[in-house]
Amino acid sequence: MAPGPVLDHEPREGVRTFTPRWRNSPLTDERMATLLPARALPDGPLDPPAAFGRTGPVVLEIGSGHGAAAVAFCRAHPEADLVAVDVHVPGVARMLASAEEAGLRNLWVHPGDVLPLLTDRIAPGTLDAVHLFFPDPWPKSRHAKRRFVQQHTLTLVASRLRPGGHLLVATDIASYAEHCREQLAAHGGYDVVEGERPDWRPEDGFEAKGRRAGRSVHEFRCTLRP
Repeated sequence: MAPGPVLDHEPREGVRTFTPRWRNSPLTDERMATLLPARALPDGPLDPPAAFGRTGPVVLEIGSGHGAAAVAFCRAHPEADLVAVDVHVPGVARMLASAEEAGLRNLWVHPGDVLPLLTDRIAPGTLDAVHLFFPDPWPKSRHAKRRFVQQHTLTLVASRLRPGGHLLVATDIASYAEHCREQLAAHGGYDVVEGERPDWRPEDGFEAKGRRAGRSVHEFRCTLRP
């Protein structure tokens, strides 16, 4: 009998879902210094009306990369505020520049690890949606513990979603898609629909790279159960 999936209900000490390896160029440093202050979250617990100057849907994007999906969402949903989170500073800087060029005022940026943000600064029931598009698949089986989708992260995200809120996940890696299926089924806190691609998300970056390599894109829409 094949072993079942590993179910981590608590985070493993010292295990991170990312590898912080990059070098900042002078342009990156300039963009971070000049563009981040106006889009950074205030210190302390997040109070959306105070932080964003209005009351409306709040969306969190985890691992925003260069920001193509975040920028596209904000263009298509001016009524919502999106917080884009990524540890990769050059990507964050490029996203800041894209948002500024597009004249967006509903894109907010947090350069750093999303787990402390979710755990310590975002209150339960704050978020309308969480987006996780093309996360690092950590394809080696011994690295599966580093994949973002785990029992403890699914529980944490569920606690921060409003009733009826949803988690969107997309990956072009078949093994990661199967990992998601197993983890979501074991968790049981979401109603899961596969195959629904958001029409506002651009087909570039990792998605385009995957399709050029002949890989299929797996989409998960996970709606929080009552």
